[in-house]
Amino acid sequence: MRKRELLKLLLLLIFTISCANVSFEKQAENLNEKAWEKVDTILTRINAPTFIPKNYYVKNYINNNEGRKAFVNAVNKAILDCNIKGGGNVIISEGEYISNGPIHLLSNVNLHLEDGAILKFGVVPLDYTPLVLVRWEGTLCYNYSPLIYAHNQKNIAVTGKGIIDGQTQLGWHKWKRGNDGKNQDADKERLRQFGNDVTTVETRVFGHGFLDLDGDGKDDGYGDDKDHYLRPTGIEFIECENILLEDFTIRNTPFWTIHPVFSKNITARNLDIQAGTTNDDGFDPDSCTDVLLENSTISTNDDAISIKAGRDQDAWDRLPCENIIVRNNNLTSGVNGFCIGSEMSGGVRNVFVYDNKIPKASRGINFKCNLDRGGQVEKIYIKNIELGYCENELFIFRMDYHGYRGNNYPTKFNDFFVSNINCDSVGATAFKIVGVESQTIQRVYLKNFDIRSTVKEAEIKYAEEVIFSNIKIDGKQWKK
Repeated sequence: MRKRELLKLLLLLIFTISCANVSFEKQAENLNEKAWEKVDTILTRINAPTFIPKNYYVKNYINNNEGRKAFVNAVNKAILDCNIKGGGNVIISEGEYISNGPIHLLSNVNLHLEDGAILKFGVVPLDYTPLVLVRWEGTLCYNYSPLIYAHNQKNIAVTGKGIIDGQTQLGWHKWKRGNDGKNQDADKERLRQFGNDVTTVETRVFGHGFLDLDGDGKDDGYGDDKDHYLRPTGIEFIECENILLEDFTIRNTPFWTIHPVFSKNITARNLDIQAGTTNDDGFDPDSCTDVLLENSTISTNDDAISIKAGRDQDAWDRLPCENIIVRNNNLTSGVNGFCIGSEMSGGVRNVFVYDNKIPKASRGINFKCNLDRGGQVEKIYIKNIELGYCENELFIFRMDYHGYRGNNYPTKFNDFFVSNINCDSVGATAFKIVGVESQTIQRVYLKNFDIRSTVKEAEIKYAEEVIFSNIKIDGKQWKK
């Protein structure tokens, strides 16, 4: 090796060692500024798909002789026709429609709801068969189809100023805690065990207990012919690429509202996501890459936004969720305004959240898991957030989330940078940062907080290098 190359190597080694010896407190501001420079690079990769200007009107495909299935058959026929002929726009015109079954999108198709179109989904479970591959609360399985679904498709969209209504209040919602035997708890525990044991996905059959993957009309041997009660999601795209969700209103979905999984290049903008009855998370990107959510209003009973990456052992060797941008949204939630978890076992990193408003939430910003999860959440950047009333905590790490099954795989949380946060009132603790002894929370930088009122300032335990800078509480400077 030549002397010049040796000198360069030596200088690099000296630089690396010197950086390692500089405290996080001294590096934090520079690391934060450098990280935000990545946003433009991520945005250059997020490009909404476009569609050829050819329209396919669903009304032209309706055959009234098909009775209660007339509309759903028509919209899926239009989608198939559009796909075969090279793509375009499948138009649902102004009016009210009942879809007694799911809509399955195909590549190069934009499902467009005109202003004044109201698309309601029926609530008869068997209408949502055959079963399809989904990720239910972080674990892969076969279940009833989501209301709008796509698997392994490219260049797909749902757009327009129409309304999508899941009508969960007419039946699906009872499965959460049904007292008539239709209760999801047993199926949820069964699915958790499948994930814990990392069983073959095709053995995880729910819905009506019948799985026909080869299309021969016969069960492939994994179903039990029994009814199961895992509710379907609203919109779920799995293993898809180049997605646009724009302008529509969606409400009353049976379960999580918008849930892309193992997908990339996602643009969601100008959405109005409204509440259902329970577990109605607004927007949950799950093991996705390059995602933009902007200029949307979300008001839900459960998490407004939750970044996810699968659950426990079933997710450890699967994809992370990374390169996520959340900006210029209005978020109201009965639980968390913005959160990561609790299903995040595949890892979450490079998340940028800025210029959002959270008028009301139980918790403003929450990073949640339990000791079943494992995984790592790192390089999270949040700034310029206006919060109103947080009933409980404003900013919280929790490693004791419910549903704990007795394992000991602590999640690693590190490198969080949060700045320019204004909050009117906190009903419990402003900062609750509590790790576990075997895995401390590491490197959290909190700068420029103005909290007008709180019951308790901070609870910090099993955390290292938590830096507070310019924190104002009750009109006074506060230091931990």
